[in-house]
Amino acid sequence: MLDGGAYFYGVYRCADDLYVSIGSIEPQFYALLVEKMGLTDDQLPIDAQLDKARWPELKVVLAEQFVKKTRAQWCEIMEGSDVCFAPVLSAAEAVEHPHNVEREAYIERDGVVHSAPAPRFSKTPSQLSPAPVAIGQHTEDILSSLGFSGESIQAMIKAGDAGAMQ
Repeated sequence: MLDGGAYFYGVYRCADDLYVSIGSIEPQFYALLVEKMGLTDDQLPIDAQLDKARWPELKVVLAEQFVKKTRAQWCEIMEGSDVCFAPVLSAAEAVEHPHNVEREAYIERDGVVHSAPAPRFSKTPSQLSPAPVAIGQHTEDILSSLGFSGESIQAMIKAGDAGAMQ
C-alpha cells in the first residue's frame, strides 16, 4: 500500500506540470478526498478503496482529475482540511514554505542554505558543525606539528606529496 501501488497514497501531476501528494488511507480521509476533488461515488467509489483489483482504474480517475487544475488550485482546495495532502515542493520552495519558515527548518550560513540541525532540544540548542576547510588549509600546520621543517614542507607541497591551500 505504501509503495505507491495504492492510488490513494501517491504522487500526481497537475495541470502546470507540478505535483501533489496524497495519503488518504483511513476511510474518513479518503471520503474527504473524494469530496474535495469534486468526484462522485460513481467515479471514485468509497467502498472500492481497498479493492486492489480496481486500484489501476481508480489511479487513472485520480490522475485525470488532478491534471485538470494547477498545484496552487489544489492547494487552495485541500489545505486547511483533514485531507492527507501536500504539494511536492522544489528545494527552493521548501526553504520558503510558511511551515518551514515558522519552524526554522532551514538556516543560511555563508550564503548557503542548510537544513537546521535536528533534533532540537529546548535546553540544549543544536548547532551547525563547522564549515569544511579548504583543501590544504592546515597542511603546513599539521606537518610542522609532526616535526617537518618549513623547507621540507614546501618541498612536499611542490612535489605534490602534500596538499597546498587552493
